[in-house]
Order: sequence, then structure tokens, then C-alpha cells
Amino acid sequence: MAFECFQCGECCAHLGHVHSIKEEYGNYRFLVNNRYTNENTLVTVDPDKKALFDDTGIFEKLPRACPFFRHRPGSDLACCSVHFTRPEICREYQCWRLLVLNPRGRPVGKIPHMRTLVSDDPLLNRIWEDCIERQNEPDDRRWEDAMITTLTRAGYTVRR
Repeated sequence: MAFECFQCGECCAHLGHVHSIKEEYGNYRFLVNNRYTNENTLVTVDPDKKALFDDTGIFEKLPRACPFFRHRPGSDLACCSVHFTRPEICREYQCWRLLVLNPRGRPVGKIPHMRTLVSDDPLLNRIWEDCIERQNEPDDRRWEDAMITTLTRAGYTVRR
């Protein structure tokens, strides 16, 4: 099933604590730092979004939003003002409730809003099939806690 973005903005509304502007080069060019991975990415505000980027009113309502997150004028549709040059983690993002990182801190799996795993990591997939899919815990929070414990013991990190 292909991912479809509905431009709700949930993904970026709190990413100000992840992405920060490390340097401003002028002409709408910035060096962005990912505080989790310490990766730096050079981004440029999309030409058609410069006026949108200049309007920083969104931070009154969403002070923890990504510095490049904005709403389209006259609507609640969200957009990224650096969409064409956005960081790799943003390119790979699809809605998920939990993100699984390997021991090196790289994203290797996502758990969407259902109890399913999306991953190309063979070990993670095997652990999921052997240990996690079989859990019959009806309470979502307890299920997540048990799943996180299982994956942590196997060397993975899970982010909510």
C-alpha cells in the first residue's frame, strides 16, 4: 500500500526539538542539525514558499514546530517550506507511531498506527514475527511497552 500524505502536519508540529537551524547563509539557505543523529543538512527554502517561510506566526500556536513547517494561507493544510531540499529523515518519513533504530542509531523500522512493522531489516522482521506478532495484549500501551522491551533486549532503540 503506497503512502499518501494528507498534509495534517502532525509529523512536523513538534520537530523543533529535533531539527534546529545551525547556520543561516542568507538567500534562504540554512544548515539544519538533527539533534538525534547529529546530521547536518543544507536546505534552501523552495522558491514558491519564501513568503510563506517569512510568516513565522505559526510558532505562536506551535512553538515546538520544525523551523520550516508552515500552514498554507487560508487553510489548515501543512507544508514544508524546504520540501525540495529537506533532510533525508524527512524524505523517508511516513506516518508512524513508533520508530525503530538499529544499534548505530539508524532508522530501520516503523510501526504505523496499526500493530504492524514496516522494515527491510531481516533480523528485526524475524524478531517481530517470532516474538511480537504473537503477543495478545489488548491494551495498546502495555503492548507497546512489551514490544519495546523485546526490541531493546535485541539491541534496538524505539522512539515514540
